[in-house]
Amino acid sequence: MGLPLLLPLLLLLPTSLQDGGSAKCKSNNIYEVIQPEHLSAPEGGSIHIPFSFCYSGNPAKDPRESISWRWGHFHGEFIYNTTPPFTHEDFKNRLVLNWTKGARNGSLLISNLRKEDSSTYFCRVQLTTQKEGRQLWQSILGTSLTITRDTEKTTMRATSTITITTTTDSVSVSGDKRSLGSCSFSTEAAVSVAMTSTVFKIAILGLIFYLRWKRSKGLQTK
Repeated sequence: MGLPLLLPLLLLLPTSLQDGGSAKCKSNNIYEVIQPEHLSAPEGGSIHIPFSFCYSGNPAKDPRESISWRWGHFHGEFIYNTTPPFTHEDFKNRLVLNWTKGARNGSLLISNLRKEDSSTYFCRVQLTTQKEGRQLWQSILGTSLTITRDTEKTTMRATSTITITTTTDSVSVSGDKRSLGSCSFSTEAAVSVAMTSTVFKIAILGLIFYLRWKRSKGLQTK
């Protein structure tokens, strides 16, 4: 078979048979998981932690690939596993692995982020190769995730405080609290003082009318 006819046939071969395909590592490592060193996201939001992996050799006919994730440190607690299916209690309904079997890359989606999610996350790969058999390897440094405060929500909470100041009666109200200064008083106190003053004035006027009436009656008797 001539060279011109051989080249098209080589191009039609599966990528896994062309120089090991994308599974082979470009670095000197035989097995490697690649992740970003650091990511950050706001509290209440979501984040994708991307990953890719490579290995030396070719996968078995049934590689039985499995992806799992740990957090905290290299030997930390598992939070997710594809086989058997497992999700950590703290991440229930918050983790989605965007990856299909046979692919060499994907991402872990964490939604409804909490302040406690600030940690380091490690991807671990497990599969069977033709020569070495069952192998597993993991990212060494992992991805450090920082959860930041939602500044928009913080601003809304700060501006929700109501402040009312009345200079006439020196009444100041802040939120649900009322402060009484040297000349300040509440609305109830002001009404009470006004009523007391009115009653006192009526009593004085009544006493004056009574004394005048008594005096005029005495003069008529004489």
